[in-house]
Amino acid sequence: MSTRIAFLKGHGTENDFVIVPDPENALDLSPAAVAALCDRRAGIGGDGVLHVVRSAAHPEALSMTAEAEWFMDYRNGDGSVAEMCGNGVRVFARYLQHAGHVGEGDVAIATRAGVKTVHIAKDGDITVGMGRARLPEGDVTVGVGELSWPARNVNMGNPHAVAFVEDLADAGNLYTPPPVTPAATYPDGVNVEFVVDRGPRHVAMRVHERGSGETRSCGTGACAVAVAAARRDGADPAVTGTPATYTVDLPGGRLVITERPDGQIEMTGPAVIVAEGEIDGEWLENALR
Repeated sequence: MSTRIAFLKGHGTENDFVIVPDPENALDLSPAAVAALCDRRAGIGGDGVLHVVRSAAHPEALSMTAEAEWFMDYRNGDGSVAEMCGNGVRVFARYLQHAGHVGEGDVAIATRAGVKTVHIAKDGDITVGMGRARLPEGDVTVGVGELSWPARNVNMGNPHAVAFVEDLADAGNLYTPPPVTPAATYPDGVNVEFVVDRGPRHVAMRVHERGSGETRSCGTGACAVAVAAARRDGADPAVTGTPATYTVDLPGGRLVITERPDGQIEMTGPAVIVAEGEIDGEWLENALR
């Protein structure tokens, strides 16, 4: 391992990430190394790691090289691999702009959930084309203590269970995964969103992200919530022929989600780079012992 490793720190609506630029995929970011970096007391601290790699240098992204130069090798805070992170894509795009790899306008980013189209606006907001939601059949229930609610199963390239509740406090502390039944619905775990109404096409949410616990924001979760709310409200764009836009308030800020009649979903929100520096290689080696 090199003596020092470059890193940056960024966040999107306070969903925060350690950014590790590694264009040629030369670093061995083991799950233990990722967890050490994300440790908020003994490491840098973050909900996850954005490993920045050229698509041509990563075996999981080779098939997307012609469409997207850069691959977002995303890891959860516990070191596990994730398919997609909506806030992470915005911060990833902001890093590419910060590093001079891209400018304002459109950029394609490869992820494990496919290639995402991102637009960096002059006003600073970033819009991500999140693709289409899948809504698997079957009843799902989410529980917290003695309370339980029916939940909508929504897949945004990663799995979500969306429950509408009376009070966000009903979600409890969200340190541990809320039980979801039937458990076999999500063999690799699930992100769980608890949602309340704030007004017409305006909701607020809390989320437990698998592998990270409660986070201040979740982009794919906000999209899943908007999709679930539109179906609940009879505003399915595929049926009405009209785009459905929802404002989604999260503990860390606000996202605007639009689902179009063709099923394509767009998420708009901020992304900020807050610091950059170097990881001491000796510290990281010691942390892994």
